[in-house]
Amino acid sequence: MSAVLPQTARYALRAMTCLASQPPGHKVRADTIARATNVPAAFLSKVLRRLVAAGLLRSEKGHHGGFELARPRQAIRFLDVLEAVDVDLTSDDCAFGFGRCNAANPCPLHDSWIELRQSMLVWAARKTLDDVQCDVMGVE
Repeated sequence: MSAVLPQTARYALRAMTCLASQPPGHKVRADTIARATNVPAAFLSKVLRRLVAAGLLRSEKGHHGGFELARPRQAIRFLDVLEAVDVDLTSDDCAFGFGRCNAANPCPLHDSWIELRQSMLVWAARKTLDDVQCDVMGVE
């Protein structure tokens, strides 16, 4: 999957999984999320800002601040997370990077690539943070 999803998307899913492991209302600091998910803190900060802007996270500054899910974890689809970091699973981009590839002028991977992207779209639209095993990413 790492070859299919960009690094930003993988980091966003890691962060959201980490936060989904927390009880509702429990805030987690960005540095704690970075350690728990093995994501560089500076990169994670940018990802978290995008997730807040998309309405998936809430943040609070200060001594008792941090990040928490903005909605119940069963109401946050993987697709919501991916869209927050600009992953478009409906795009018809070519697997080989050929700009001229399309249904009328397909590259050698065109049909297989379309099938994979459609499967990923269905997966991302159906799966929520409630479907992940959150206990593996618990933080204190």
